[in-house]
Amino acid sequence: MLRSYVNIARRNLQRNKSYTLINLVGLGLGMACAIVAFAVVGYHLNFDTFHADSDRIYRVVTESHREDVSYVGAVPSPLGARFRADYDLAERVARAAQFEEQTITVKRQNELLKFTEAAGIACVDPDFFAIFNFPLLVGNAKTALTEPNTVLITQDVALRYFGATTPLSTVLGKTIRWNNDLELRVAGVLTNVPSQTDFPQQLYTSFSTLKGAKDPIMQWLSSNDSWGGIYSGMQCFVKLRPGVSAASVDRIFPAFAKKYDKPTPERFNKYLLQPLAEMHFDPRFGGRVERKYLLTLGLIGLVLVVTACLNFINLATAQALKRAKEVGVRKVLGGHKGQLLSQFMAETALLVLIATMVAYGLAHTAMPFVNEWFQTHISLDLLQNGRLLGFLAGLAVLVVVLAGGYPGLVLAGFQPITALRGKVSQQQVGGFSLRRVLVVGQFVIAQVLVISTLVITSQMRYAKQADLGFTKDAVVLLPIPEANKANITTLQNQLAQLPAVTRMSFCAAAPASEYNQSTSFQFDSRTNREAFNINLKKVDDHYLETFGLTLVAGRNLMPSDTVREYLINQTTARKLGLRSAEEAIGKIMKANEQPGTIVGVVKDFHNLSFHEVIEPLCLTTSLTDYNLCAVKINLGNVPSTLAAMERTWNGIFPAFPYDYQFLDEHIGRFYQLEDQMLRLILVFAGIALLIGCLGLYGLVTFVVAQRTKEIGVRKVLGASISNVIWQLDRQFVAMVLVAFTIAAPLAGWAMHTWLQRFTYHIDLNVGVFASAVGGTLLLTLLVVGYQSVRAALMNPVTSLKSE
Repeated sequence: MLRSYVNIARRNLQRNKSYTLINLVGLGLGMACAIVAFAVVGYHLNFDTFHADSDRIYRVVTESHREDVSYVGAVPSPLGARFRADYDLAERVARAAQFEEQTITVKRQNELLKFTEAAGIACVDPDFFAIFNFPLLVGNAKTALTEPNTVLITQDVALRYFGATTPLSTVLGKTIRWNNDLELRVAGVLTNVPSQTDFPQQLYTSFSTLKGAKDPIMQWLSSNDSWGGIYSGMQCFVKLRPGVSAASVDRIFPAFAKKYDKPTPERFNKYLLQPLAEMHFDPRFGGRVERKYLLTLGLIGLVLVVTACLNFINLATAQALKRAKEVGVRKVLGGHKGQLLSQFMAETALLVLIATMVAYGLAHTAMPFVNEWFQTHISLDLLQNGRLLGFLAGLAVLVVVLAGGYPGLVLAGFQPITALRGKVSQQQVGGFSLRRVLVVGQFVIAQVLVISTLVITSQMRYAKQADLGFTKDAVVLLPIPEANKANITTLQNQLAQLPAVTRMSFCAAAPASEYNQSTSFQFDSRTNREAFNINLKKVDDHYLETFGLTLVAGRNLMPSDTVREYLINQTTARKLGLRSAEEAIGKIMKANEQPGTIVGVVKDFHNLSFHEVIEPLCLTTSLTDYNLCAVKINLGNVPSTLAAMERTWNGIFPAFPYDYQFLDEHIGRFYQLEDQMLRLILVFAGIALLIGCLGLYGLVTFVVAQRTKEIGVRKVLGASISNVIWQLDRQFVAMVLVAFTIAAPLAGWAMHTWLQRFTYHIDLNVGVFASAVGGTLLLTLLVVGYQSVRAALMNPVTSLKSE
């Protein structure tokens, strides 16, 4: 029986090639999107789930209470050591100071090799590897990081540094140089770090190594008294004892903070435990992706599958009229309703099976692009991913039931006499009204995605093209690995000789940057520190002219290698309660315990992304903190200019690998998640429209076939070609407009909610919605137009002869 069902199903599908092809493409695209969504969502949900007892692992995070509450996934450096000494609530406590974009030099035979580690290096307490499951291949885990200047490296790093043919056992004891400053001895080799972890570092050195570093931030982090500030890369992890709850630890933190942190009613830090499972998802504390984005992605994948199923139902019920006599014959010969339903479900299952293979092929082809967009390492290898195999099976069953159930019941329910007489009406197969509802549903989904795409695109364009308060075009950022007077002077003099270089400035960070140093400060003769923190940027006296910043009062900073003077922005002056910018000039302020005179007020500029409000900030000089050289260039011959800058830089810093970045690209990193979201929604919106248009094409073909004689009669009675075309097209235009009236408020609400993530954003306007409905209408007319024109041009004699 089953073999008979399959053979009949195969013949029916071969006989109706256009119907089969439309459904294969629609189901294949919808299911491919679902597979990609499942893979991406599953990838993120499995971050750091491989650690033993992960339910007892927590990160200590900070709520910083000033005028406003801010959040950071870091703590003061001494917190971990003091918590371990004062309380017996945790089995293990470990600090981890993370430093990104670090330079490692290795001497292999007579060659000096230079490597830039983008993920950087982490300085950790020995208990770090007792908390987290990063096993050693070579070395002793218990003693590996108990001494300063020791380092653990992964297997990949070991092979990259010391050669692919080097036995791992011989790597122990070899030395590497960190930032041309610290000699580190390899004490062990780790297994390669999994891709699904928020600990991407492949080098781990002992926390005690920080004491010997030249870098002032590293020295400050190594101190047991550095409670006055929080470095964003300074994290603390605890593994609680069995039976100890996170809530009980949170209750002791206020007394702990009062003992060490010297809080005041106006300003204090509140420490909390964040479960390891939430690290990847909480944006307040640096989470990479929010759960609601994953939920949205999963829903879009499901919706596209439903859209493809609606398409199938629409075409299958339209096709049912052609199969009425077949059903009548089967029933007369003794076939009962269950057998007919089984036959149609077998046809559906065969089609869905082929569509599933098509979908997997499409998803597998698309995955490299998805991995590039999302910076993931997702594999769709069915042999290594049992969950994916189970998902494919479940998806196929779901689609068979959703797509085949209703049309199968309709076909099996035909009365044999009515079917054999050919008297089955449209109402008996669901009627044209049902198919209208299905098409409207498809276009509601498509237009919601189209409107969302237009809004996100407009916001991203606004964020990247709006006036930021400074010049970001044609500015090249060069790293300064060793900030001293000799290096900076030499680099400045040599770059100034390049004809394309117009201006340059040495600084700790660009005006808008992820690198920010927030600190408390005192103003004038006020005895207490201000209730709000200030963002401290170390810059030279050419910073304003290089970035096009505007003074609204006072003068620029005088050249100096140390902190002597300050510039503040308008927001700082306003929050200080000053009546005018000029009132700040000449006042003394002390930021980061360093006093200086306020000599000018800078017009506000965006120092963070458009997600954030413009913060209070100040600019001051400090040569040893300059990490960047910002070079303003002419764009006449960029390649030759960059090559000349590279030669100059390499001559001064031969021990470090060269790198550069344009400022506008640097700022673009603020919106990385939104760019990823935009690309994916753009693809999904296109697929939703394509599925809808495929269904529309199939449906208009059916309508034209049903109305062939009517068209002939209209033409004989004098109807023009344009009138005939409009008679066929207007119902589809009406369906698009109905879909828009449903989609517009849904998309408007969703996008209004999304825009609230930005402090500075576009306003929703009529143009976005008009573009969406206009584009969808045009696409609809193009799809139905071919069949409409073809029907309108048919000879009425031929039309009237047809049945």
